Amino acid sequence: MFSLADRSVIVTGGTKGIGRGIAGVFARAGADVAIAARSAAEMDSAMAELDTLGDGKIIGVLTDVSDQASCNEMARTVQETFGSIDVVCANAGIFPEASLATMTDGQLSKVLDVNVKGTVFTVQACLPALAESGSGRVIITSSITGPITGFPNWSHYGASKAAQLGFMRTAAIELAGQGITVNAIMPGNVLTEGLVEMGEDYIAGMTRAIPMKALGTPEDIGHLAAFLATREAGYITGQAIAVDGGQVLPESPDAIPA
Repeated sequence: MFSLADRSVIVTGGTKGIGRGIAGVFARAGADVAIAARSAAEMDSAMAELDTLGDGKIIGVLTDVSDQASCNEMARTVQETFGSIDVVCANAGIFPEASLATMTDGQLSKVLDVNVKGTVFTVQACLPALAESGSGRVIITSSITGPITGFPNWSHYGASKAAQLGFMRTAAIELAGQGITVNAIMPGNVLTEGLVEMGEDYIAGMTRAIPMKALGTPEDIGHLAAFLATREAGYITGQAIAVDGGQVLPESPDAIPA
């Protein structure tokens, strides 16, 4: 059960953070993995690591997910190289800070372009190959921030993550007849490079707010993505699943034992 050895996967934003964790889990499971991102230097580093993890092929594709033509070229390259696209992990995203009072049109547009348009363009570009697969899988990296919780200075990010879920539900209906499932993962606080940049005080505070008393890892997200990519998960579609150590459960900090 749960073999991914004959599956080909695209992971956008796959060179670092959650995307790199997802790509690593798929690589260890034997899948052919294409990581898509904008930085050539980060691409080389990620590919070197992934090459050591499994028996599948690893490629990198320089891609700007906010550009539809770039996504189309990404899909063409991956299909030509692997012969198929079975799984699309639409993971690329940005989370710059901006208060609601000072947010500019440019700041809002950039977040929506990458996080929302990037998700739509990525899935659109891969649709013919996913349909040809017969058991295509789309897995979107959303967040608990926006769909469930909020955090100051991230209103544009929260809006983009909630928008991804709206897209997911209708896409799941439209694509079900082609055997394609569409699901989303909502990570809580995951220990990535971006979270480290928030500082030790932020990390300590968030850890205290999680019933399991630990931040998640990129691999925690990757394990769920890998399951949703299997043929055995073929009857699950249109679902958003939180992976957060129980972070959204307490109604107040007092609900978490010291």
